[in-house]
Amino acid sequence: MTVPIADPSVGTAERERLESVLDSGQLADGSEVRAFESAFAEHCDAERAVATANGTAALHAALRAVGVGDESTVVTTPLSFVATANAIRFTGATPVFADVDPETYNLDPEAVEAAVRSEGGDVDAILAVHLYGLPADLGRLREIADAHDAALVEDAAQAHGATYDGRPVGAIGDAGCFSFYPTKNMTTGEGGMVTTDSADVADRVRRFIDHGRGDGAYEHATLGHNFRMTNLAAAIGRAQLEKLPEFVERRRSNAARLTDRLAETPVTTPTEPADRRHAYHQYTVRTGERERLRHALEEAGIESGVYYPTALHELESYSDIDASAPVAERATGEVLSLPVHPTVSASDIEAIAGTVDRALSADGREVSR
Repeated sequence: MTVPIADPSVGTAERERLESVLDSGQLADGSEVRAFESAFAEHCDAERAVATANGTAALHAALRAVGVGDESTVVTTPLSFVATANAIRFTGATPVFADVDPETYNLDPEAVEAAVRSEGGDVDAILAVHLYGLPADLGRLREIADAHDAALVEDAAQAHGATYDGRPVGAIGDAGCFSFYPTKNMTTGEGGMVTTDSADVADRVRRFIDHGRGDGAYEHATLGHNFRMTNLAAAIGRAQLEKLPEFVERRRSNAARLTDRLAETPVTTPTEPADRRHAYHQYTVRTGERERLRHALEEAGIESGVYYPTALHELESYSDIDASAPVAERATGEVLSLPVHPTVSASDIEAIAGTVDRALSADGREVSR
């Protein structure tokens, strides 16, 4: 038996739509992308959406579009994939790392306020990551951003289908950024999306990802990249988006079963505040015996993942950044993600929970919580 940590579900609908695009001969950016953008905007309850080549491009373009650039300062989390911080630096801005909440692993608003004060109140944006699929405290972060005339950008790369206070993530901030990498809750192979209620932000994103193109085919008023999505990717995305609600419900159901089964084990299971709906891109537990547990899971044929083993400010590429984030730093040594994707079965859940129980409780050892 092998239980993978991720298992992209691509079926007949995706293949049929791909064949349709192949038959049309219009393989690059075009009508299929426009249809995907429209459907995804509706899904996020956003006025507009702009498809991109990948999630990193979405972050880069969104930050540029909300006014982040050379000499800007952006407050963000140190507990994320490196693309979050890289996108800030791609604009010429400097990341300031604020610590995370020990229960949600998302930005701690109090730490964000402290980081803003350390910059003399002069910050240009807050980049909030919805880590593992759980929305950050967007209400509080919106208040902080507004108080300092800063933009709020959502890194929702892991949060397709998540909600905050009943609203889909992605259009609560000034811009939201999604990734459609194969391991995400839905995929286009590679791809990304920027969602926003602002016509100006959407227009700036669209120009930036298309060589700075204006209204004419060879009118280039600003600098830009080729960060466009293809019709091929969008065709997969449209089919996947129709399945997303079911995918998320399966993840949530598997997560609930696993939380129930792990209740008597010494691991700390994920939290879900009352005002948020977790999309469970990752089901992440916490244990002071992580390597022991990983080995036991591997022996049982169950894959696991560490997201992430190093805080961003501790990476060599960010060694020039002076930051202290003890909560995030400790989490990097204790977090472990277990499979809950849609193809995980009830028997898989039993196998996962049983392995955790045997690995950590057999000799009576306690695990730090």
